[in-house]
Amino acid sequence: MNRIQKTFSSAKEQGRSVFVAYLTVGCPTPEGTLKAIDKLVEGGADVIELGIPFSDPFADGAVIRSAAYKAIAQGVDMDAVLSVAAEARRRHPETPFVAFGYYNMIFSYGNEKFAGKAAAAGIDAVLAVDLPLEERGELVPVLKKHGLAFIPLIAPNTPMERVRRSAEGMEDGFLYAMTVKGVTGVRGSLPDDVAGRLDAIRRETGMSVVAGFGISSRGQGEALVKGHADGYVIGSAIVKKLCEEGWEKAESLV
Repeated sequence: MNRIQKTFSSAKEQGRSVFVAYLTVGCPTPEGTLKAIDKLVEGGADVIELGIPFSDPFADGAVIRSAAYKAIAQGVDMDAVLSVAAEARRRHPETPFVAFGYYNMIFSYGNEKFAGKAAAAGIDAVLAVDLPLEERGELVPVLKKHGLAFIPLIAPNTPMERVRRSAEGMEDGFLYAMTVKGVTGVRGSLPDDVAGRLDAIRRETGMSVVAGFGISSRGQGEALVKGHADGYVIGSAIVKKLCEEGWEKAESLV
């Protein structure tokens, strides 16, 4: 089993959910990102998503969009992200790391070059927001060749047949199920039908399912996924605190 599979298997044995924490690499600074990762792992984060700053993050809300712009303004590019990943891997040898970004960035960098360097840096999986099912054949085989998993993003209105197709061959990772339509960002409440949707995805695919978008705290995440999914993601709430108040505040989020 790879690190992702081990993490989900261990959490299942312990009867708990997997906590996935998202950060935008480089906000407030690359070193601040590393210190925040340390804090989050120490505080219980099971999986870390490393957000790759992009100039047109159309799937992200104001918080992550602002964080991306701040990171880019500091010169944080793909090489900087991979450098942070390599140091994070040195510090946390057992923690799964997921590179989370837009395919435009990966394609521009070069699929083969990216996959090779990402694997060397210790990244376990890749989630490309803007890569549709019909076109992922140009990236996924390259990732698999280098031992990297691909994480499918499942929208709230994705037909179940398409969900099943998205899950095919992706058993070395997990499915990221969006809880709301639209962009990332903290929500005061989530749709009433989320639990049923998560149940259906798990039942139809047999894969580990993580709920993301709109979850603002561990308490909200635990309550949402209990009995319905295998884990949850907190992103914007963490990024907001890190970028506005500094990495020292990360501890209070976990």
